[in-house]
Amino acid sequence: MPAKTINRLLDQLDELKREFGGRQAQRVEEILSRLARHKFRDAKSLIRFHEVLLFIRAYPQTAGILCQVEKTLPSFGDRVKNLRDMDADLSPLDNPEVSGISGTSVTDTFTYNIVRWLWKRHPAQVKFDWDWFEDENRLAATWPRFMPLLEEDAFVEANVPYVEWLRAGSIKGRGVNELAWLMQRFESLPLTERAELYDSLRLYVRWTPSYKATRAGMKLPVRAVYYHRQPLIQRRDVSLRDELESPPPALKRLSPRKGQAILDMTRETSTVRYRELYGFTHGDVKRVFQTSVGRGVELFMIGVSPGLRLPLRAYHAAMIFKNGVPLGYFEGLSLFERMESGFNLYYSFRDGETAWIYGRTLNIFRHLLGVTAFSLDRYQIGYENEEGIESGAFWFYRKLGFRPTRPELLELTLAEERKMSRRPSYRTSKAVLRRLAGGPMIFELDESTVGDWDRFQVRSIGLAVQRRMAAQFGGDAERIR
Repeated sequence: MPAKTINRLLDQLDELKREFGGRQAQRVEEILSRLARHKFRDAKSLIRFHEVLLFIRAYPQTAGILCQVEKTLPSFGDRVKNLRDMDADLSPLDNPEVSGISGTSVTDTFTYNIVRWLWKRHPAQVKFDWDWFEDENRLAATWPRFMPLLEEDAFVEANVPYVEWLRAGSIKGRGVNELAWLMQRFESLPLTERAELYDSLRLYVRWTPSYKATRAGMKLPVRAVYYHRQPLIQRRDVSLRDELESPPPALKRLSPRKGQAILDMTRETSTVRYRELYGFTHGDVKRVFQTSVGRGVELFMIGVSPGLRLPLRAYHAAMIFKNGVPLGYFEGLSLFERMESGFNLYYSFRDGETAWIYGRTLNIFRHLLGVTAFSLDRYQIGYENEEGIESGAFWFYRKLGFRPTRPELLELTLAEERKMSRRPSYRTSKAVLRRLAGGPMIFELDESTVGDWDRFQVRSIGLAVQRRMAAQFGGDAERIR
């Protein structure tokens, strides 16, 4: 098919994925059938097809459509290989928003805990990527403890062939590759030193996931698929206050074995997208809870292992699934009745029931922890985050009832709302959105406490402690503790 035809079909499919009815479903099936038979010749079109398939998998109209999607998704490894064989430009596949497609890899300076987990769980799929490595000098401070006589080279010579040293000692012929050998060496160190020393090296690791760990392959088994035959719930249909005041769903604590399986999937889901969440990396397998909130949506709430909890705030994370498909994640940091919240729905699913899912997620934590005030960090609404500016994150939260905590930004918000009221076609400029993102936002369920948390930052407590440590304890952290 010509490129124009492909783009036209993809445009139609992108529109039809949010329309529901017999004729629309029939047209979706027809387009899926045509595109599934097509040999794509450019990465951008292939990515578009992949993303719309993932959306339809999470929001299927019919069983027939879902069946078509499930048959097509496993073909993407071969499709990427075909592009590679044609010497096509594959750089669009490196975009973090669409990374994790079957047949591709992710390369980054992952933390020690994630690399160790990858090595244990996917040993044949991870390796160092030395082409990306930039500063070998930092290896001189760490590697001599693992490699006899390396000091003779590292401490006094220039252009030390560190990789050659590593490969000489990694006994590859005995089935131990260089990454496995080095991770074993780090495991021999005291527990308190491992992560700090490894992370200081900034070693690039490449993970080429198997199909089940790609975005197309990751899916939980579900008892019953929720099929969408009516329009999706829009933001204008959601009252956040009503959602928070509605009864909570029942929570079920998972067994440690099932908790580990969920943690493994949360790490895979995050790592293929170049993300790492503290609560997923350090999640406690004994504190994983599951709940269903309706419309095929499941949440898994995760607590942090006791020895890794924060000193002041209670940290919780959640992974969100719909019809078994991972949609995004949530993290909350609670102190008394206030929770600092972070919510991220993955790129592929932002045309779905985002506001309703967000409301149901907050409902769970409102009842689980007793919080009544939800605050947003500036980054969530676009501060030094162009994705947040492009998506209009500020107005997403504002229309749900959040308000800026800084008076001048609230005044600017009200001025923008007056403009919108007078001119329905008015849109806030990016420059103004960046100004609006200059301060936090908050939603208070208890109207009698409005404003109580406006000036609070946990960082202020930490800085006050540092000043006291300097003034009264000679700057000695051990003494003040």
